[in-house]
Amino acid sequence: MLNSQSESSSLSQNDRAVVDIPLGSDLGWTVSDSEKLYNIEGWGEPYFAVNQQGNVTVTLEEVGSKPIELLEIAKSVSQQGMGLPLLIRFPDILADRLARLHDSMAQAIARYEYQGNYQGVFPIKCNQNRQLIEALVDYGKPYQFGLEAGSKPELMIALACLASVKEGQPLLMCNGYKDREYLETALLATKLGHKPIIVIEQPPELELLITIAQELEISPIIGLRAKLNSKGIGRWGDSTGDRAKFGLTVAEILHIVRQLENIGKLDWLQLLHFHIGSQISAISTVKHAIREASQIYVQLAKLGAKMQYLNVGGGLAVDYDGSKTNVPASKNYNMQNYANDIVAQVKDACDQSGVMHPILISESGRAIASHQSVLLFDVLGKSQICYDNLCPPSPTAHLVIKNFWDTYQEINHTNLQESYHDAIEFKQEALSLFNFGYLSLVERSQAEELYWACCRQITAMLQDTEDLPDELASLPQVMASTYYINLSIFRSAPDSWAIDQLFPIMPLHRLQEKPSVKGVLADITCDSDGKIDKFIDRQQTKNTLELHPLDSKSPAPYYLGMFLVGAYQEIMGNLHNLFGDTNVVQIKSTSSGYEVESIVRGDTIETVLEYVHYDSKDLLTIMSNQTELALQNQQITSEAAQKLLLNYASTLNSYTYLNLKI
Repeated sequence: MLNSQSESSSLSQNDRAVVDIPLGSDLGWTVSDSEKLYNIEGWGEPYFAVNQQGNVTVTLEEVGSKPIELLEIAKSVSQQGMGLPLLIRFPDILADRLARLHDSMAQAIARYEYQGNYQGVFPIKCNQNRQLIEALVDYGKPYQFGLEAGSKPELMIALACLASVKEGQPLLMCNGYKDREYLETALLATKLGHKPIIVIEQPPELELLITIAQELEISPIIGLRAKLNSKGIGRWGDSTGDRAKFGLTVAEILHIVRQLENIGKLDWLQLLHFHIGSQISAISTVKHAIREASQIYVQLAKLGAKMQYLNVGGGLAVDYDGSKTNVPASKNYNMQNYANDIVAQVKDACDQSGVMHPILISESGRAIASHQSVLLFDVLGKSQICYDNLCPPSPTAHLVIKNFWDTYQEINHTNLQESYHDAIEFKQEALSLFNFGYLSLVERSQAEELYWACCRQITAMLQDTEDLPDELASLPQVMASTYYINLSIFRSAPDSWAIDQLFPIMPLHRLQEKPSVKGVLADITCDSDGKIDKFIDRQQTKNTLELHPLDSKSPAPYYLGMFLVGAYQEIMGNLHNLFGDTNVVQIKSTSSGYEVESIVRGDTIETVLEYVHYDSKDLLTIMSNQTELALQNQQITSEAAQKLLLNYASTLNSYTYLNLKI
């Protein structure tokens, strides 16, 4: 987004043009060039790639499947009556992410001769979708992989889903605010074979837990969440420190130890938990936190607590931009580095103090769930100002139009900044003359066309210019085309709007062609925030995305994909403009290709209206009565009335997004 500046020196936001900025000839352009441009190897490996036909594919090597074209899935599902936007889930990727995390921890444990083991949990808040949670529990059985609940509804999910585990004993981490009902349910679940660990995050929770445990005669496993002094970084950096929302200070931890000791129940305390925030981009932050937490753990063990578990929380980052750097959209470490540092730090602290190595737990939701979901959507069109076939002004044209034409004709590499200033001045002069009645509507139109033609000409020449002044450097973004996408960012990518989260976005096809347009994306909501104008890049973010031109003569649609959206986006999306859940398919890879494992149709208009307490039957009755009255008053024909009511009824049962046929 451009900072607002004086109109005499830059384009205003209201004047933003939307015209194609050519990126040069596509002569010699290859699929490899597209892979580099969108850095798909950086963020998509080993799952996503581009084939020689120029289509994005997903490959799951562990099942020996051939690459699957995402576009093929979209077309196949569309033939079954499901339109875009479409969310595709790949449970095989979910299984692979889970296996990679456990393999990394296993290698670290073997390398450092660590005497404990690793037993992870998935934080349900990351994605509460039933298909995903049930798949995770199923894939996690060999690892005794458990779940973390941060609320009563999530506790209900966890207890039901973990009931399918017949062998082993996955952990159930009980975090968040807790009332009597929450604590009673968690404790009583031990009678069914569950292993809940109740994490105390606020001092008052302990007294209630003690009371309930004594009433039920059940000995709980208690964990304490510590407020570490080690600070996180980025948006979630305040998850630690004195002002963190959750957790206990060292003084509060010691007070709880004394309370349990006074009632002879210090053996209930078995776990230390901490969380330094999501998407930790720097491995040094992880190291500092583990070092501090390890010392707290061994000190609790020395005080007599029956310590067995150390929960390092979440934070394992996802490399959204593929740069492998310490920036918010990336990380400067890999999963094995992460595992090595945790295991090594904890082992050293325990060995120095003669304390047994604990069972290590992590709550790595983002790193497990992000890759398995891809959002597909189509482009509805683009806005573009006509600037071709400009004609010289007539001899009787106003002087400002003649001067404007001369400026346009004389633009060259040596006077770009001067020409830009002249164009701004002539545009403002023409507008003033029009407002006072000295310029016709046709002449004002000519001035505007000349202004945008000047801007385009200047922008085209900027590609060969270095050390640009700020006002010219921002011109390509201002001149970018706007591609309108069949999507609600608020529903399907809320973090893009709310916290400037970057997700990889790229065309799904035509990647053997050079993308010749620089553009930004605008969704179909009636909100100026419903846009994406920041995109991943190899070095830093960029303000436009390279796109292919739309062929107005061809009905062939243009498809884009947003990747790594499997964490948080589905559940945190909202109903802005009443755009509901998208269509969802779950794809299972096979040796011959793929099969559709399940289909979940997106919300209908009737469904979203129920969210805001409208009854479709009542609405139909109102429309029927209104139509009948119009018929009686001869305001509408019977044929038109019938068509209106049929359209109204069918629309209520339709998808909330636009219906564009493939």
